[in-house]
Amino acid sequence: MTAEALAQAKVNLTLHVTGQRTDGYHLLDSLVMFADVGDVVRVTMADTTSVTVQGPMAKDVPADESNLVWQAARMMGACAEIVLEKHLPHAAGLGGGSADAAATLRLVSRLTETPIPGDLTRLGADVPVCLGNRAARMQHIGDRITPMRDLPALYAVLVNPGLAVPTAEVFAHLANKANPPMPDEIPPMEDGGALTDWIRGMRNDLEAAAIQVQPRIAQVLKAIEVTGGCQLSRMSGSGATCFGLYRNAETAGSAAGRLKEEFPAWWVANTRLNAPS
Repeated sequence: MTAEALAQAKVNLTLHVTGQRTDGYHLLDSLVMFADVGDVVRVTMADTTSVTVQGPMAKDVPADESNLVWQAARMMGACAEIVLEKHLPHAAGLGGGSADAAATLRLVSRLTETPIPGDLTRLGADVPVCLGNRAARMQHIGDRITPMRDLPALYAVLVNPGLAVPTAEVFAHLANKANPPMPDEIPPMEDGGALTDWIRGMRNDLEAAAIQVQPRIAQVLKAIEVTGGCQLSRMSGSGATCFGLYRNAETAGSAAGRLKEEFPAWWVANTRLNAPS
């Protein structure tokens, strides 16, 4: 009764903040794709729930009921021994905790043959899109998910300077919380270059606010921008992880190698962002 899954990193290629409800929840409009890097979640059904956190990014990740994987098991009405192997930076704008929770939901559902509950935003705004684990448009408070099945793959480099940026603090620095959404329709894209061009015309409304909270994000964006073949550099989510988009895997790999050499203390991942086939 053990199962394992990769909790893939979520990358917000766009992130438009379009409003705020009276209960404090922010309204979003975001194009999301998933990387081929992430955490590993292993679930074994048990009499009591426990969480063990290990891996290169395990530091400061809680192993108690505050961890979303524990809460995900409880939401399923199950007890499990959960081993969380952390490879993604903590509080990094990659939806790591939400992806871990979504993977736990999928695994417990598979092992117990129990359906996953409907209202997952109680665990976090990113959990519903991470549950699908596929390219999607995420709207409202994260509960309106539109799969984007026809998007081409993108070659990317993810970079985090080793800084955790609290999401609440970034939103507190956001000057305008009622910005225009993305267009009603996302047009068909024939290749990654066309998709990158379209993304360039969109925004991450949290980027400027995150730079106010942690100015080093601007340095990261610049470092990515000047790598050979970089077509676009932008922040993901609420930061501090940023990404660069490249024409092919070779160019992205070369850029990742250069960034690792110049900034050995930074977390750098060469990856492919892909929609479902």
